[in-house]
Amino acid sequence: MFENLTERLSQTLRNVTGKAKLSEENIKDTLREVRMALLEADVALPVVKDFVGRIKERAVGQEVQASLSPGQAFVKIVQSELVEVMGKANDELNLAAQAPAIILMAGLQGAGKTTSVAKLAKFLKERHKKSVLVVSADVYRPAAIKQLETLAAEVEVNFFPSDINQKPVDIATAAVQEAKLSHIDVVIVDTAGRLHIDTDMMTEIKELHSSINPIETLFVVDAMTGQDAANTAKAFGDALPLTGVILTKADGDARGGAALSVRHITGKPIKFIGVGEKIDALDPFHPERIASRILGMGDVLSLIEEAEQKLDKKKADKLAKKLQKGKGFDLEDFRDQLQQMKKMGGLAGVMDKLPGMGNMPGGMAGQVDNKVFVQMEAIINSMTATERSNPDIMNGSRKKRIASGSGTQIQDINRLIKQHKQMSKMMKKVTKKGGMNKLMRGLGGMKGQMPGGMGGMMPPGGGKKFPF
Repeated sequence: MFENLTERLSQTLRNVTGKAKLSEENIKDTLREVRMALLEADVALPVVKDFVGRIKERAVGQEVQASLSPGQAFVKIVQSELVEVMGKANDELNLAAQAPAIILMAGLQGAGKTTSVAKLAKFLKERHKKSVLVVSADVYRPAAIKQLETLAAEVEVNFFPSDINQKPVDIATAAVQEAKLSHIDVVIVDTAGRLHIDTDMMTEIKELHSSINPIETLFVVDAMTGQDAANTAKAFGDALPLTGVILTKADGDARGGAALSVRHITGKPIKFIGVGEKIDALDPFHPERIASRILGMGDVLSLIEEAEQKLDKKKADKLAKKLQKGKGFDLEDFRDQLQQMKKMGGLAGVMDKLPGMGNMPGGMAGQVDNKVFVQMEAIINSMTATERSNPDIMNGSRKKRIASGSGTQIQDINRLIKQHKQMSKMMKKVTKKGGMNKLMRGLGGMKGQMPGGMGGMMPPGGGKKFPF
C-alpha cells in the first residue's frame, strides 16, 4: 500500500535529515521533490499546493530553527501535515441513535460496495458486539441481492430478502421495520451503483435517504482511481449529506492519491479503509498511522491490534507450556507458527507495518510469502506424523519422498530442517517465562532463516525487535 509514494518520499526526506540548518534556499529542492512525489501519486493539485505551502511555512520558521536536529524536525513536519490532510484522527461511526441505527451505503458500480457492507457488518458484530441486519436495495442487479445474501451468511449476520420487482424505498423501510420488531442494533442498506454519476441515480438515492433518515451515509470509493475518487466523492457529497468515506482496494493502490485527496476535497472523513479481498480486511482509518506508513516509519499499533484479534492465544499458550515442560518444538508446532503468520496477512502483511519496510523494492514482500511460507507448509504437509514429531529420523529416502510429494528439491528439505532446528533453539530461550508475547517475538526471530537471503529483510535483531 502506497509503495510508490513511500519510496519517493523516503528517499527525498533522507537527503534532508542530516542538515544542520534549514533555510528557504536549502529546502527548495526537497519541497520540489515532495511536490513531484505527490503529483506522481495522483494527489489532486489543490491538495498538493496547500500541502507543500504549509510545509514551507513551518519549515523556514522558528519551529525548525530552534530544533537541535532541523532535518528530523522537517520530517516531523511532513508527517504532521500528512496527518492533517487526511483528517487528524480516526472518525468513528456515530451509532448513538434509537435502535436500529441506520447506515446507508452509496457509490459507483465496481467500487466494492456490497462487499464493504458485509465487511462493515462483520466489523460491527465482532468489534462492537452489535446485532446487524443487511439489506440490498439494488433492484437493477439481481446478482447484487444474491451476493449480499451469500456474504451475510458467511459473516453470520441477519439478511433481509428483497427482489427486483420492489421499489428501493419500500425495501429499505420494510427492513428497518423488521429490525425494530427484532430489536436489531444496526441496519446497513446497500444501494444501486452505476458506472457513472447520473441524475436518475442521484434522485433515487435522495428519496431513499429521506425515507429512512440514516445516521450514517457512507460513500464507498475505489482507492485505485486516485484523485478521481475524491472528485466522485465530492459529486455525491453535493447531492447527499455524506458522513464519511470507505476507501476500498487500498492494498492495490501503490500511489496513495485517493487517501491524500478525499478529505481535503470533500471535507468528509475517511472512516474505513479496505485492505484486501478477505471478509475481515476492513480497518478503521487512522491518519496518523497511515502517515507513518507512507514515510516508511511503520504502523506498529495496527500490527499489535491485528495480533490481538487474529492470533490464537490458546494455541500459543499451549505451545509455551509444552516448551516449559521440556518437550521439543516439532514441525507440527513450526507449521502452526507459519499459519499464525498467515492469519495476519502473511509476511507481506506484517512487513508493511514494520518500520523501515517501506524502502523494500516493490513486490518483494509478496515474493517472500509465496516462495517461503507456501513452500514450507507444503514440505511439512508431505511428511508423516512421525517425521513431523521427530525430524531427526529424516534420511535420504524419506527426503526424496517428501520432495516428490511437495514439488520441491532435497536441498529445500535440508534448509527447512535447519531452519526448524534454529527456530527450536530460539523458541526454548524466549518461552522460559511462557506467554503469548514471547512466542510472537519468537516468530519475529525467523530473521536470517529465510531461503535465498529473504530473512535479511526482517528488522535487525530478529525476535528482540518484533513489536509484540
